[in-house]
Amino acid sequence: MTTTHIDPPTDDGALSAGRERKLPTGSDRAYGYTLWTVLTLVGVIVFYFIYVLVKNSIPGWQFAGWKMFTTTTWSFGDNKFGVLPLVMGTAFTTFFALLMAVPIGVGAALAIVYLIPRRLQLAVSSLIELLAVVPSIVYGVWGALVMASWLGNSGEPWLKRVAHGAWPFDGATAGYGMTLGAIVLAVMIMPIVTAISRDVIVAVPKELTEGALSLGATRGQVIRKVILPSCKTGIVGAVTLATGRALGETIALATVLGGVTQMSPLPDRAFATGSTLAAEIAIDFGAITGKAGNVLFALALILMVIVGAVTYLARSIIRRNERQFQ
Repeated sequence: MTTTHIDPPTDDGALSAGRERKLPTGSDRAYGYTLWTVLTLVGVIVFYFIYVLVKNSIPGWQFAGWKMFTTTTWSFGDNKFGVLPLVMGTAFTTFFALLMAVPIGVGAALAIVYLIPRRLQLAVSSLIELLAVVPSIVYGVWGALVMASWLGNSGEPWLKRVAHGAWPFDGATAGYGMTLGAIVLAVMIMPIVTAISRDVIVAVPKELTEGALSLGATRGQVIRKVILPSCKTGIVGAVTLATGRALGETIALATVLGGVTQMSPLPDRAFATGSTLAAEIAIDFGAITGKAGNVLFALALILMVIVGAVTYLARSIIRRNERQFQ
């Protein structure tokens, strides 16, 4: 007679739980070394860039002197380096471009998410993202060949009539100038504002909007009191990126602004011609000779300080908003 021995059942879960599994740490160590290497490399590149910029701008400061900030005449060929018209031109075009692009861009983002039929949202979003990567020279040629003639013949005369010739809509209308530059710049940065704002608005939890609608709020009240406050930080980030793009734009503005002239040394009117820091660097880059060429490095340093100040201001606003929600 054969006796069959049956082993008692084992608790595989208990045995597995009792075992100590040691995860490999070699991959984590290599990953950390890689990140530190990349971080160090980026830091070295940034500091070397700043060092080269400051080093090459010092002869320019010495050659032009502090009168760069007190005179209003810029003529690179005549060694007249009054930087005030360029700073004013940069501020003028950037401010009015943002004034036009931000409301339209945020409104377009809201329309894509809440008004346009769902089957068209992808097509419209793709089109806007495509506009954001169009080369700047294309916008410059469009402004010079299409918008300049329309502004000179119809747009600027209409503005002058509506304002009864009062400042800032006074003086001769030529099409080229600050107004055209602001319009072209607004068209360039509006897709950036729209695309980023759309992504931020989509990320708002549906529970917030549905809760507000269930309490009887209208769609407009939901947008004003729920969606926009929730998206404030993201929209500020979108405006910051658009501002950086506007401040650093070169070829498009060099094509449509008309340049600084003796008849229009300062962009003190909407129809005045002028230039910007970045555009002037691109225009005069081919004529770099001696210490006069180092003045362009000084312009680049001024532009970098302006962009850094704008970025710091935006980060301060974002940190303050984050503290309010904590």
